[in-house]
Amino acid sequence: MQRPLAGLARQNLVTELTAGVTLLAIAIPLNIGYAQIAGLPATAGLYALIVPTIVYALVVSSRQLVASPDAAAAALVASSIGGLATAGSADYATLALAQAIICGVMFVLMAVFKLGFLANFLSKPILIGFVGGLALDILVSQIAKMLGVQIDSGGEFVDKVFGLVSNLETVNTWSLGISAVSVAILLLGARFAKAVPWALVVLVLSTLLVVLTGLDRQGVDVLGEIPAGPPTLTWPVIDWQMWMALIPSAIALTLITTAEGLLVSRSYGEKHGYPFRANRDLLAFGLGNIAAGAQGSFSMGSSTSRTAAMDQAGSRTQLPSLVLAVGTLLLLLFGTALLADIPSPAIGAVVGVAILPLLGIREFRLLWRQDRFEFAIGAVCFVVTLFIGAIPGIVVAFVLALINLAQRAANPSIDVLAADDDAKQSLLEDAEAGTTTAPGIVVVRMAAPLFFANGSVFSSAVKRAVTGADERVKHVVIDMEAVTDIDVTGAEAFASLEEWLDHEGVSLAFSRVRTPTRARLEQLGLLSGQTFFATNREAVAGLGSRASQD
Repeated sequence: MQRPLAGLARQNLVTELTAGVTLLAIAIPLNIGYAQIAGLPATAGLYALIVPTIVYALVVSSRQLVASPDAAAAALVASSIGGLATAGSADYATLALAQAIICGVMFVLMAVFKLGFLANFLSKPILIGFVGGLALDILVSQIAKMLGVQIDSGGEFVDKVFGLVSNLETVNTWSLGISAVSVAILLLGARFAKAVPWALVVLVLSTLLVVLTGLDRQGVDVLGEIPAGPPTLTWPVIDWQMWMALIPSAIALTLITTAEGLLVSRSYGEKHGYPFRANRDLLAFGLGNIAAGAQGSFSMGSSTSRTAAMDQAGSRTQLPSLVLAVGTLLLLLFGTALLADIPSPAIGAVVGVAILPLLGIREFRLLWRQDRFEFAIGAVCFVVTLFIGAIPGIVVAFVLALINLAQRAANPSIDVLAADDDAKQSLLEDAEAGTTTAPGIVVVRMAAPLFFANGSVFSSAVKRAVTGADERVKHVVIDMEAVTDIDVTGAEAFASLEEWLDHEGVSLAFSRVRTPTRARLEQLGLLSGQTFFATNREAVAGLGSRASQD
């Protein structure tokens, strides 16, 4: 079993500690903002950086993947719990704890039963559309915060936009000024000095401005008092109906984190040559989320941006996460007074700039050029998530994934192969339509498993190859190298094809059959004395001699 803090050595200790300070500067302002997106107090975002982060860092196999609540997860928390309780209330916070615990249990179950593959159904276009829809919804709320305009941040997207536009006359000039300067610093700083924690710089400078000039008395909203002290152990007490109501949103949160987290974890492991264990990472997410729910936080996932920042800082271990936990704990013990005067417009600017890449504009443009169908899938998911809701968005995402999968599986590549003169080649090239592989022989290659979605398609393709040939076909050879499985419906279609071939006086043979596939053919009762060949060339040679004798 991999030891905790794998990769840490005396030689890289200073680098890892320095990276931890950088992570602390990045994470604190963002987590305060994400807690507000989720409709929770700032402490909920800060608590996620202590016990859950420690538990995760000591269990995970990835040496670099950073775990934390992110913008998409926060928006999903707000949209799913907002209909069950009033944001900011004790019941709302309790439901957020319960949701995190459910997510944690789901992660643990996925790790135990090795179900991480389920997240593969969330293809890249689906993730782009889903996260993009959430990001635009968040952005509207952050723009309102930056302008000092009051809107219902827990409302639907259309209501938020209407509230923002209709209340533009209430824009606070000082809030607008703080936001404009903050956005400029963040964008220019990211372009010309990426190593500087500009989010922290913006919050420090804007807080000093508020303290020195008293802008809070001029209508600039500030974060307010934050309770000092470490997180305390707690447990959500709600009835079973509320637990059940939280399951759909917990499933969505779990799958999104699994899809994104495992992908990022694998990519960095391959990049730097250390092992990646998907089930170990799922277990780490599970234990981290249970810890979050048991000490006043909310659902946590992976943070791609923070992981990238740690990679750029030279970190190759989880030590920065432990530095982050210690630093956050010290802040809660001794420095909460420093947070009370942080202006909300500056927080809105930090979060707004952070989520701009999540809108997926560049990714949608690339999808448009690469595959219009994939673009349409992403666009539909984006629109549904934005205008109907996050949970319907994830449901539509899965439906679209299944449609996409079925559409591709139902139209596999089925080719008639042509003989060539190269004795070294066992695979034959595709033949022109209407031709045979050799006189009286047709070799058909099925490039997919045979199952309910393509059984009739395969049967029809073989029949067309026989009836459409420019000479009489006496032998059909099925190249089974790519047929890794056959289901009952596919077997019925195959049996019907065998009957048709027998009626037409055409013999059936197989080539390049895998051992498990042959056993499956026998189990399904599809074998009745057919000849098996090791290669297509052997099949053509053997059946060709028979054809010449007929």
